[in-house]
Amino acid sequence: MLKKILVLVHFFIFLFGFAQTSPITTNTKISILTVGTANASHSFYGHTALRIYDSKSNIDVVYNYGMFDFRTENFMFKFVKGDLQYYAEAYPYKDFEYSYHQENRSIYEQLLNLSLDEKQRLFNNLNSSLSSNDKYYTYKFIDRNCTTKVIDALNVVLKSKVIVKKNVDSKTYRDVLYPYVENQFYQKLGINIIFGTKVDNQATYLFLPFDLMENLNQTKHQGKPLVLENKTLFEAQKNETGFSFFDSIYSLITALLIIVVLNKKALNIIYFSILGLIGLLFSVIGLYSFHQEVLWNYNILLLNPLLLVLVFFMMRNNQKWIKRISLVSLLLLGSYTIYMLNKIHLWIVLPIIITNAIILIRLYLKKE
Repeated sequence: MLKKILVLVHFFIFLFGFAQTSPITTNTKISILTVGTANASHSFYGHTALRIYDSKSNIDVVYNYGMFDFRTENFMFKFVKGDLQYYAEAYPYKDFEYSYHQENRSIYEQLLNLSLDEKQRLFNNLNSSLSSNDKYYTYKFIDRNCTTKVIDALNVVLKSKVIVKKNVDSKTYRDVLYPYVENQFYQKLGINIIFGTKVDNQATYLFLPFDLMENLNQTKHQGKPLVLENKTLFEAQKNETGFSFFDSIYSLITALLIIVVLNKKALNIIYFSILGLIGLLFSVIGLYSFHQEVLWNYNILLLNPLLLVLVFFMMRNNQKWIKRISLVSLLLLGSYTIYMLNKIHLWIVLPIIITNAIILIRLYLKKE
C-alpha cells in the first residue's frame, strides 16, 4: 500500500511540475509512437502512444493509454468479462524506450504537423484527463484500446474526424488480425475459435497500431500531410525461431490421426470431452462477457457442448441415444462447415471438422 501511495505522490509531483513549466512552444514536437509486436498475448498486435518533447526545455514525456495492472483483483475474470479498467499514464520517454528495448520490440515515430494552438490544446487535454477519472477506461478489443484513445485525443484537437481508416476494402476484422500470429499456430487457432461474428464484419474501424501508422501517412489536415517525418527509434533484433512441429498444424493432424486410426472408445470419449468442455466454456463466456467480439460464436457448432451428452451415453453404452445425438451433431457440423466456406480460418479447423465427422459417422453407423 505504501508503495502505491509513493508512486501516486511521485506522479502528481511530476504532473504538477510539468504543467507549471508550460513547455508548449514553437520548438515543441508531438509524435505518435508505434511499438512492434511480441509473443505475449497482450502484445500480439503492437502498441500506440503519444510523445511530447522539446530539446531546449529538456522535456520528453510519453502519454501511454495502454496501462493495466496484472495485480488487479480477479484480473483474468475481469479481462474475460470485459470490465477490466485500463488507464493512461505520463512518464519519461527514456523509461518507455527502455522497457521496449528489454522486450526487444521496435519503436517507430511519426512527427505530427500541428499548429502551436493545437499542440497547446492537446497538451492541456492530456494533462486534464490524467488528473481526473477520464484517465481510466474500460478496455474493448476493437472499439476502445490504446490506439483508439490516441486517435480520439487527436481528433478532438483537430476539431473533426481527420484520422479515420482510409484503406477500407473487403477485408474483415478477422482477415486483418489473422497474419499477426502467423508463426504461432495454436495461438492463431485459439484466437479464431474464441471470436464470434463481430470480427467477420468489414474492417472499417481504425484500431490496430500498425494500421494507424499506415493511415497517418495518408492523412492530410488543412491541405497538408499530417505526418512531417517518419523515424525508426529502435529496431528490434530478429529472433529466428525456426519451424516448430509442436506449434504447427502438423502436430494437430498427427494427434487427430492417432485418434481416428486407433478408433478406441476411451480416446473418442477423451477427445469429445475436451471439445465439449471448450464449447461449454465459450457458451458461458458468450453469456458472461461484455466483449462483443466473443458473442454469437458459431465455432460452438464445432466445439459442441452437446458432445458432453454424447460422451455420457457412450459411457453408458446406450446405442439408441448415441445414434440420435451423433446424427444431430453431424447436422450441426455440416451447417458449420457450409457457413465456414468463406472464412479465412477454415483451413486451421478443417482437421477437427474431418475428425469429428469420421467419429460421428462411425458412431451413427455402429450396429446395436
